[in-house]
Amino acid sequence: MPNHLRLHPPTPLEYFGNLVAEDVGLNLLEAAASIAQDEFPALDVQAVLAEVDGLAQRLRERLPPDASARHKLQMLTRYFHQELGFAGNVNNYYESGNSYIHHVLATRRGIPVSLAVIFIEIAGQLGLRAHGLAFPGHFLIKLQMGNGEVILDPFTCESLSRNKLDEFLQSFRQSSGLLGEVDLPVDLFLQPASAREVLARILRNLKEIYRSNEDWPRLLAVQERLVLLLPEAWVERRDRGLVLEALGHWRAAAEDLSAYLSQQPQAPDQAGLSQRLAQLRQRGLPPLH
Repeated sequence: MPNHLRLHPPTPLEYFGNLVAEDVGLNLLEAAASIAQDEFPALDVQAVLAEVDGLAQRLRERLPPDASARHKLQMLTRYFHQELGFAGNVNNYYESGNSYIHHVLATRRGIPVSLAVIFIEIAGQLGLRAHGLAFPGHFLIKLQMGNGEVILDPFTCESLSRNKLDEFLQSFRQSSGLLGEVDLPVDLFLQPASAREVLARILRNLKEIYRSNEDWPRLLAVQERLVLLLPEAWVERRDRGLVLEALGHWRAAAEDLSAYLSQQPQAPDQAGLSQRLAQLRQRGLPPLH
């Protein structure tokens, strides 16, 4: 190998990009844990995976070889919520650490989606079929149990009835100002979320935190990941362009807004963004000499 060729470890963004490049084999826990590397570049993601493996192994050793799926679930919910103490961080719900898997493991507090990622991984290692549900306003867990299914709240590990799910949905409509809109049935929101959709949920939670705080550098890091994760979600490309503009990166911002406008010619923000794009291109011109 020539002396001038040097191998270097991937950047956090490159590492994430490699993890989410294909849906087949996408490791949800590893990709979710790696998100925190923007804030903690030295984070050992493999150590995070090993910690969750250890939690699963401790419970697996307690189960008899012939344990039924229902018995495994009963043991898991008691172990996760009561013994390990995982629960919702209701006192500091909008803390960014709630979206970082290693932080949730350390504090035993998180938001529904981060708690669900850990629960689903442990469940899978016990042989249970668990999936996330991108339920409006409150991420949930669904487990296939024989011919039926169980819906759990990651905050409490309690099983949710159909009436409770209706209450969740009604509460979301009310808080979002959607009362009076077309009432979509609960069943529409009970389809398993893909690993890519779960990761997008985590990143968009961080996106809202940083956008509300106008923390543009951190928001840009999140947008970079969303663009990699969802390459055909042009609204994320648009939003990255707007963050780049806020940071004064005119040319890069113009490229993103141009891509969005070319792909979304009927977008309602077409006129305003076209004017903005013209201004960005003017700003990005090299100085005259």
